[in-house]
Order: sequence, then C-alpha cells, then structure tokens
Amino acid sequence: MELLSIENLKFRYPKNNEWVINNLSLSVNKGEFVVLSGPTGCGKTTLFKLIKKELSPNGEESGKILFSGKEKKEISALESAEGIGFVMQDPENQIVAEKVLNELSFYMENLGYPPATIAARVGELSNYFGLTPLIGKDTFHLSGGQKQLLALASVMTVFPDLLILDEPTSRLDPITAREFIATLKRINEELGVTVLLCEHRLEEVLPIADKFFYMENGAISFGGDPRSVCLSLSENGKEEILPAAARIWCATGKKGEAPLSVREGKAYLEDYFTKKTIACPIEKRDEEALRASNVWFRYEKNEADVLCGVDFTVYRNEILTFVGGNGSGKSTVIKLLAGIKKPYRGQITLFGKNVRKIRKEELYADNISYLPQDPTLLFVRDTVGEELGEEGRLLGEEKGLKKLFNAHPHDLSGGEMQKCALVKLLSARPKILLLDEPTKGLDAESKKDLMCLLKDLKKTLTVVIVTHDVEFAAEVSDRCALLFGGEVLPPAHPQKFFTENYFYTTSASRVARGIVDGAVTVEQIVSCYESEN
Repeated sequence: MELLSIENLKFRYPKNNEWVINNLSLSVNKGEFVVLSGPTGCGKTTLFKLIKKELSPNGEESGKILFSGKEKKEISALESAEGIGFVMQDPENQIVAEKVLNELSFYMENLGYPPATIAARVGELSNYFGLTPLIGKDTFHLSGGQKQLLALASVMTVFPDLLILDEPTSRLDPITAREFIATLKRINEELGVTVLLCEHRLEEVLPIADKFFYMENGAISFGGDPRSVCLSLSENGKEEILPAAARIWCATGKKGEAPLSVREGKAYLEDYFTKKTIACPIEKRDEEALRASNVWFRYEKNEADVLCGVDFTVYRNEILTFVGGNGSGKSTVIKLLAGIKKPYRGQITLFGKNVRKIRKEELYADNISYLPQDPTLLFVRDTVGEELGEEGRLLGEEKGLKKLFNAHPHDLSGGEMQKCALVKLLSARPKILLLDEPTKGLDAESKKDLMCLLKDLKKTLTVVIVTHDVEFAAEVSDRCALLFGGEVLPPAHPQKFFTENYFYTTSASRVARGIVDGAVTVEQIVSCYESEN
C-alpha cells in the first residue's frame, strides 16, 4: 500500500527561472526502506523539505504530494508532525535543548502529550537507542555520532509512519555511520517505520534497501530494485556512485548479478580472480613544512586533555590525511595547525618557525588557508560572485560554478558551498591548505574532481586533510594517520595504513582481503584483473 506518492512535482525558488524539481514522480510503500541519491545540487534536500509541510520552502509549486492518501495541503499540522519524522544533515540545526533529557522530551511536550506518557516514552527510547548513560549530559558536549543519534531518537518519540533522513551519516566516522545505518534498519524491521533516506555513501545502505532512486536535474532518472538500478547506472556511465563491490563488477565484465555488499563482493572475486599481492610503494619525503612537537591541548582548564603529547611532521608537497572517530580531536589538530587554537604545552612550527611568533597577517595572507567544517563561516557577501572576487571567479568558471555567481552563498546546497569555499581559499594562493571534512555533501563525481584538483595542487603547495571519508583518503593521500586516545599514531602510506586496519578501512580493502592482498581501492583491484586478461 502506498504511503507516499509524488506526481509530476515541479518547484522553483522565488526570482529563479530554473525548476529545482522538474516533473518528478515517485512512490514509497508502507514499510519500505528507500534510498535516494544523486549529484550535488540536483534538488534532493528541496524535495525532502517539500514532503514535510512545515519545512516547505517558499516558491512556485505544482503537481501532487500525497501522504496516506491525502494531498499535502489537506494534512493538518498535527498529522504532519506525528506522521512524518525528519532528521537533518546537521544535528546542530535540529537540537534545541541544553540537556539530553530535555531534548528527548521536547517533541512530545510541544505536541501536548501527558507527562506520564512522555516519561515512559523517553525511558523506553533511551534504552532502545543506548542513550541512557547520556541522559544527564549537556547536548553540546556530545560527539557528532551521539548528536545524530539523539536527533533520530527525538523524532522517533512519536513513532512516525514515515522517517525522512537527509544525508545523516555525512558527518560520521565509518564505524559510527555503520552503527547508525544498522539502527535505521532495526527501526524499519522491528517497528515497521517506512524509511526514506538520502545518501551519497551507498556502501552500507544499498544492500538493505528495498528501492533505490537516482535523481538528476530535479527529476528521477532511474528507480526500482537496487540491483537493476545499479545495472542501469553502469550502462549509462554512472558507475562511480555505486558501492565498491558493484564498481568492481562493472569494470570486470559484469559476470552474474551485481554484488552490493562486502560479502557478495568477496564471493565474486573468489569466483573470478586468482590470489595476488600488491606491494606497498616506498614513501618519499621532502622538506619539512609543518611540525607538531609534544603538543598538549584542552578546551577548558578543568577539562580532560583532547591532545596528549602529539608529535608529527607534514612534508612539503604532500597530502597528509588524519582520520579517526567522532570526537577524537581531528578538527582540534587542524585548528592548531591553522593557528586558531594554541597548545598549552609544546609547539607547532611552520617552515621551521614557531607559529606563535608569526604575525596573523603574514600567517594567513601568504601561508595558510583553512576550510572549516561549516563553510558558511567564510561567506560574508550577498552573492557567490562577490565572495570569490575577480581571481576566484576565473577559477570558479573552470570548476563549473558560473551558474552560482548570482546566488546567495547560504542558498546553495551543502556540496555547492564546499566547492565555492574551496575556490575562494585557492584564489589566495596559499602555501598550506588545511581542509576539515572537504567531501561533506559532495557526490562521487565532485569528489573525483576534488581529488584530481588536490593531486595537481600538491605540486606547488602542501595539503592537510581531516576526514571521515576513508575511500577518499585512500585515493588522495600520500600518508594517513589515525587519531586515538589524544595521540596521533605514526602516519603511513595509505596502502599500508588501510591494509593493516580491519574496521577502519575502505570497502575495497574489505572486499579484496585474502584475494588481492594490499589493494585498498577499486582501481587497484581492477588493475589486477586487467593484468590477468
């Protein structure tokens, strides 16, 4: 039975001639787990907001959105609030209470639930989501994964019929992301809640999806069973967005049906590959660019240390990537390198000079450019064109951003913001580029473009990245390092780093292990296949 039906939906924002949603139609049945994906800026977030009556943006809208057989305009505010749950990409934009307990109660209190019902529901949901140990904590002290889980639990307190999630794992480390997706599957299977999920990272969600929709230019290009959609995407040159196992299948003759999970991918390799081992390249080191020496840092005097005696070196013309769990200190490290935060013990040197002794004007004008997790912090003007300036606009045109020059920076999609912010930084011609989660909100093609850009840039500058995207880190980095327990573990070549990890590793590595040992990317596995044939 249909729970959600969208028919010939069209939408455009005020003062915009282009349709963001253009004759889009799709249907979701009760109890289904549905995944939506598509390029950055194709209209996915706008579509989700249009479904949720209270979040619908201003603009011109036509077509039909029916929920439980009712058109959107006929659905009452209470029916929408209780029937359709919405989890945003950034939990910071959703959490409103200071304490975890208050946040869990907030949704029901605003809908007028009796206090006894609220108390019982909060207790039940706290146990179900594993939030009981956090009940008395301040929400701003939670890790990214805990905040996202809290946002989900708060929405689930009213047990909606439809749960909509807009890229909920984009800020989560790989292990936390897998746990979050497993929780969604439990909600779907155990509670019968229909799930409509927007994701760029398809490794964990496609194997458990009932339907998969691919969206382009405001409309659905492909939709249906995940395996059949994978085949259609591969036949139309869009295999880059698929999980590692399916991309390997696409590049090696498409024998049998498309594998989606790591287990299916391993079975595919065992059937068609002979065992091989790929040797790890020898690391090459240049002159020192940045160095952290015995660095200790804490945010408040009476709090625990975030970093404990950290030591590492970043060499000229390399890409060094830091990975680690939510709350492990990755963003703290990059803020220290940028001179935004100061260690209370130890020092950071830039080209051999203590960062503390470099004037701010010299530090940022000639040396360091920093992309924060929230790119809106870099935007202070009314249009993208004004933000970029003359030199930035020239680079922006090369990167396909010309159509955004007249848009307000805050009206862009998450991925578009990332692209514009990076172009703005590069126009300053830095010697050091510091990037905090640069792939957040980017589709597969945009990630590939960014990867090529960074590899080209490292000929003239040094790049330091912190990211949860291990697939990106494996392909773009010269060395990778793990943050754990306040320490930076010794950096290593990505091939060595990811083959020695069993959980914090790439999907390609998990698929290939024991068959193509040493492979950490799809390209390496495919290269072995091509050498055999």
